[in-house]
Amino acid sequence: MTTPTSAASTESTGRTVRRSRFSTYLGLTKPRIIELLLVTTVPTMFLAAGGFPPVFTMIATLIGGALAAAGANTLNSFIDRDIDAKMARTGHRPLVTGEVTPRAALVFGLVLSALSVVWLALTTNLLSAALAAGAIFFYVVIYTLGLKRRTPQNIVWGGAAGCFPVLIGWAAVTNSLSWAPWVMFAIIFFWTPPHYWPLSLRFKDDYAAAGVPMLPVVASKTRVGWEILIYSWIMVAASLLLIPVAPMGWIYSVVAVTLGVLWLYEAHALMHRIRKAARGGPEDVKPMRLFHGSISYLALLFLAIGIDPFVG
Repeated sequence: MTTPTSAASTESTGRTVRRSRFSTYLGLTKPRIIELLLVTTVPTMFLAAGGFPPVFTMIATLIGGALAAAGANTLNSFIDRDIDAKMARTGHRPLVTGEVTPRAALVFGLVLSALSVVWLALTTNLLSAALAAGAIFFYVVIYTLGLKRRTPQNIVWGGAAGCFPVLIGWAAVTNSLSWAPWVMFAIIFFWTPPHYWPLSLRFKDDYAAAGVPMLPVVASKTRVGWEILIYSWIMVAASLLLIPVAPMGWIYSVVAVTLGVLWLYEAHALMHRIRKAARGGPEDVKPMRLFHGSISYLALLFLAIGIDPFVG
């Protein structure tokens, strides 16, 4: 006979197992990446609407975008499980530890991806659904299967998949695309390499061990530093181009200029540390300063995009 205490214990254990399983599958989707993608979607919808978009449209778009990103990230985890096992940074992922089988991950990723496209088609419009399908295809097929293991420019073109949320958000509100979302697409496109290459500098040995030709693996730190500077200047220029194209008001203009100056200062400071290292200075060029700063940059820039329509 089961006592109340043992029944409660069993129920608690069941909840723990369910939470553990939920957390495991959530880990496959790389939720931190999803958060960053959604940070760019909401402000884009505010700008497209010139204020608050319809609440249902906004919620439906966020759900669809999250499902699309989760599906693509899960399929990426499925494909890259072999190289994830060789890197300390990714050695804890569910497919590496065996918490999820490859077959289960593949089915999970395909279901999430298909569900996202169907959901957006039913709740927003066909253009948003088509863009979500394009983003999934680009990230899984073009980047993960095609470019990641073959070229040091992998993250440049692969990063384009992370630009699709601004197009999806704009299309969900307007059922069309204009120059403004494409400029925001360009901002994120040129932001991605100088955001990711500092991380690649920090974990260069991991990528080398896995056989992934990230730029810091196949090129000198000096070359990486120059590439970061070039993309940084183009990114800042793209952020300023949005002012006349959208057009944007004084809130965004002030924030874009201020953040641009701070970014370029950090990018040039990283290049300065790289040059000192090349002359025999400290080997640690502290690339993570720019990496962490880049996340704040994008979040604050898009926060300004979201606020600007209300201040005008």
